Amino acid sequence: MSGTSSFTPYISPVVRQFEPYVAGRSIAEIKEAFGLERVIKLASNENPLGCSPRVQEVLREQAALAFRYPQAGNPRLVQAIAAHHGVDPARVITSDGSDEVIDLLFRVCARPGVHNVVAFKPCFGIYTTQARFAGVELRQTPLNPDFTMDFDALLRLVDKNTAMVFVTSPDNPSGRAASRESLARLAGALPEHCMLVVDEAYIDFVRAERGGEAAFTMIPVLDEHPNVAVVRTFSKSRSMAGVRLGYGILPGDLASYLWRVRLPFSVSLLAEEAGIVAINDDAFHAETLRVVEEGRRQLEAGLTALGCTVTPSDANFICFSHPAMNDAAAVNDKLLRQGVIVRGLASYGLPDHIRVSVGTAEENSLFLDALAGALPGAQA
Repeated sequence: MSGTSSFTPYISPVVRQFEPYVAGRSIAEIKEAFGLERVIKLASNENPLGCSPRVQEVLREQAALAFRYPQAGNPRLVQAIAAHHGVDPARVITSDGSDEVIDLLFRVCARPGVHNVVAFKPCFGIYTTQARFAGVELRQTPLNPDFTMDFDALLRLVDKNTAMVFVTSPDNPSGRAASRESLARLAGALPEHCMLVVDEAYIDFVRAERGGEAAFTMIPVLDEHPNVAVVRTFSKSRSMAGVRLGYGILPGDLASYLWRVRLPFSVSLLAEEAGIVAINDDAFHAETLRVVEEGRRQLEAGLTALGCTVTPSDANFICFSHPAMNDAAAVNDKLLRQGVIVRGLASYGLPDHIRVSVGTAEENSLFLDALAGALPGAQA
């Protein structure tokens, strides 16, 4: 007897509307599909240096303790994060990737059928899915054609029932960063009890000539803006995407409520130990920023030479288009056949754009060579 659909009538109507997440194709899959010996992946904004040697070492050392539960509340990791940022530990909540903090904010701060949440379009897909799952209206306004942020347009969507406004800075997929001053003005213009959530997943990569992270992060001014929450991840510059670790720096009372409902052991013992090492691994972090800075310049120069329109990026990826590339899917397919995985942006509503992660110098060169032969009009 088939049981594949017997429970469908009992499933929430909201959940029935969801489609499964479709991940990008893996290196192993592309190797097998096209008979390739080498494939480079520049699709997921991962660290071009791989995992920090110090993190690898602590994961090996702690592997024997994988049968143990972590200490509730991850107090040592909380203290390390708080010390790194110079904030009160009561503000910090750790999480299974930054996605978990975002999910908890929807569940804790917004009431289904009552509140709305505001964001730009396109935006990080988690904002869309978790708003739907939480039964909360998501209101969006488009980014400007050059991907700069129109905060006046964002504010026009806000009303007395707006629970949160989300801004990703630097933005994904454009790489544009919002100035601290513009975010502070936005926070001050929001109605009482409306939270500005700034997703700073890529803030480490802000260009050095623009002042770097220190000039853009909202963390140093949180005491001046009690309605601002910051979300961070260990997946990018800290190179722990596969370990799954993130955190939020929130108003203290809000952090307390998130702790009450966060699953007790969502951050594993291995993730906690790796995170304590990673956030203090200054040498690896500095080298990551150097490699990304140089690689970003390499890609910008190469893409421009190929006639592409490049969006100025403060992240570890670049968003670009080409006058002859009306549909990036065909270019993507040609790149895959050459062993290069990048990210087409049709799911962001940008079918004529591609996002490429900054790789090593060699990977960047291989990508640019492959793209030269994949763009419309190139000689086969």
